[in-house]
Amino acid sequence: MNKETLEKYPDLINLTKQEPYLWINPDKKPVSMVLPKLSVSFDDMVDASMRLKRFAPFLTELFPELKKSDGIIESELLFAEKLLEKQFQNIPGKLIIKADHALPVAGSVKARGGIYEVLLFAEETAKKHGLLKENESYIRLLDEDVKNCFKKYTVSVGSTGNLGISIGVTAKTLGFASKVHMSIEAKEWKKERLRDKGVEVVEHKSDYSKAVYEGRKAALNNPNEYFVDDENSLPLFLGYSVAALRLKEQLKKKEINVNIENPLFVYLPCGVGGAPCGIAFGLKQVFGDDVHCFFAEPMQSPCMMLGLITGFENNLSVYDIGLTNQTCADGLAVSAPSVLAGTLIKNLISGSFTVADETLYEELKKLYELEKIRIEPSAAAGFVGPKYLTSESGQKYLKENNIDLTNSTHILWTTGGSLVPEIEFHNFLR
Repeated sequence: MNKETLEKYPDLINLTKQEPYLWINPDKKPVSMVLPKLSVSFDDMVDASMRLKRFAPFLTELFPELKKSDGIIESELLFAEKLLEKQFQNIPGKLIIKADHALPVAGSVKARGGIYEVLLFAEETAKKHGLLKENESYIRLLDEDVKNCFKKYTVSVGSTGNLGISIGVTAKTLGFASKVHMSIEAKEWKKERLRDKGVEVVEHKSDYSKAVYEGRKAALNNPNEYFVDDENSLPLFLGYSVAALRLKEQLKKKEINVNIENPLFVYLPCGVGGAPCGIAFGLKQVFGDDVHCFFAEPMQSPCMMLGLITGFENNLSVYDIGLTNQTCADGLAVSAPSVLAGTLIKNLISGSFTVADETLYEELKKLYELEKIRIEPSAAAGFVGPKYLTSESGQKYLKENNIDLTNSTHILWTTGGSLVPEIEFHNFLR
């Protein structure tokens, strides 16, 4: 890292130390100053939510596991009372796990945005060929003539694993040809799961960013190939944001208020940024200044924090500041952030913190022992979030924002784990 960059962005020194670090966003502003100026709006999020509702009967027919939820892809809120008692004695308030690790079809947070974008492409393709009329039931997409049309198209994506499963399985089940460009971080079991579903897996001996680049380039040569671009996709972003509307209803049912006296803190594992940024955007739309969103990133791969600190200038990657991008959190092993997603939330996010790999395993193990919940290392990244509020930087943030934690609610957002094979999970524990 050159001297000029370091002088311009002194916070980068803390990332190069390769120690756990909480960064508080100095550019966070009230939502009233930010949301009206963004290129996406609350209405866009509602539109995405309504599209998913229209697709619900179709999804129920397509995926039997969605019958009990009437075709709505959503995860539970789980009160983690034992975890709160053992791990967070100094944090007042409620501790809740948002169980996206158990989302149906894909078994990860990627089920939200990934399935949404594939459905959007299916809708647009069917309408383009005159196979789906306005206000017609989406069950129509199950008909043979529609499937024959879809067979002519390929849906592809670049992934470290979870987004690949979301896109690959959904696209193949709808009838599209499906191709996933997998980076070097991708686990073998995730590749095998895709192959078992009939998805073409293209392996790359390079990191996530390169896999996305190669996938994007390959798709340009095929007019019938649709590439889901995790670094630059607004549909993905909006699909993820719908979670906020659902969370509002879930909290209401559990009689949990969110207001200035009852602040909400949400801790989101972050890789390239599409999912956590989309969720954070939605949460700020729904709960305004009463929700405080923090990203959680591996110490060797804090690409979104790097982007936020530098204003996404100069296209810096974690390699440029001497980090390796090597982490057991394969879903978060990303060297450069999504500029699209990061730019949209740069004035909304409260901060970001880094986590050591050994801590990911420790938190995973404690969660399993105390709550019998199984997640993968990536999903454990946010579990140290509440403890960061007791640090000097955390206390300063609370004081400057006049926040009283007495009646606070803390949500640990898990991201993947339910599909992890038994032997893999026991390797995590060991």
